[in-house]
Amino acid sequence: MTDVINGRDKNVEQLDNEYVKKQIAKYQEQHRQVVFKRRRLTLLLTITCLIFIFVGFQLFSDHQRLVKLEEIKQEAVADNKVVSDNVSQLKKEVALLKDEDYVAKLARSRFYYSKDGEKVYPIAGQNQNTNEQEDAKVEKAIDRTNGSSTAEE
Repeated sequence: MTDVINGRDKNVEQLDNEYVKKQIAKYQEQHRQVVFKRRRLTLLLTITCLIFIFVGFQLFSDHQRLVKLEEIKQEAVADNKVVSDNVSQLKKEVALLKDEDYVAKLARSRFYYSKDGEKVYPIAGQNQNTNEQEDAKVEKAIDRTNGSSTAEE
């Protein structure tokens, strides 16, 4: 019975003629072609998977880079707004400094200059507050300018 399972029966003999040899050769060739096709498909599938994995990693890294660039862009836009506000404030100050009356008033209040025949009576708290306010404005403008240049670095 085990010989029947293995494909051999004691009562069956294989013919040894030209037709049987051609059929066996044909079957073996078909079997080799099937094995070759399987190996080729396995190789093709492996290469395709590797390509998809590589492209997936590239997309992920590009997405991360894009997110980082968006953050840098937002910081740059915020810095640009601060700098443009600072520039507009400084342009206003330059326009005021071109006015001779304003410069004379500023010189008299800050440096105690006076016109001919004019006497200056400084009040201690008032002049210091004005000077401190102007110094604070200047330092704030400098800090905004320095703060935006250090954020870019």
